[in-house]
Amino acid sequence: MRILPSGDRALLVELDDLDQVLGYYAALAADPPADVVDIVPAARTILVTTRGDLTGLSRSLQELVPARDRRTSGELIEIPVVYDGADLGDVADLLGCTPEEVIARHADASWTVAFSGFAPGFGYLTSDGDWNIPRRSSPRTKVPAGAVGLAGEFSGVYPRESPGGWQLIGRTSVRTFDAAREPAALLYPGRRVRFVDAGRG
Repeated sequence: MRILPSGDRALLVELDDLDQVLGYYAALAADPPADVVDIVPAARTILVTTRGDLTGLSRSLQELVPARDRRTSGELIEIPVVYDGADLGDVADLLGCTPEEVIARHADASWTVAFSGFAPGFGYLTSDGDWNIPRRSSPRTKVPAGAVGLAGEFSGVYPRESPGGWQLIGRTSVRTFDAAREPAALLYPGRRVRFVDAGRG
């Protein structure tokens, strides 16, 4: 672990992998040091901003013990999914199973938002399952809002229409981002997600 200054009001914690980020973030979010304003996880780092002293914050971050139960502490949201995505068959072929087995595996998994990015409200969700799905060789110029996809070890829900290269396995009517709502983003770091099978259209 390395702790680096990021301006005069933040420190960047560099970690070895996503599992370390999840455990460290869970512990930090559960008991943040005094004067911490924001905690922003990413794939290999966590940015911590503060109103206080960076020296004291650095000491607190060095002494922090990562949480073991990193995937089960956040609030749970259920997201119904119609599993009729254009890439469902391709994902089944990649995994060597049937589309029905992909659906069952995706809906049975316990997902946690590891971090956010790409677009407002887009959460990168991880699970304890062994997912390793390559992105499409040719990204789409338009992916509709609500599309549910897989890429690498992650699943995600597109919050708005945008280009994208994830493998699409379904869709949801849940609006994962609404600027007029509080919170605007439903999928924030640490939140647990359960996808509910709503059929195949």
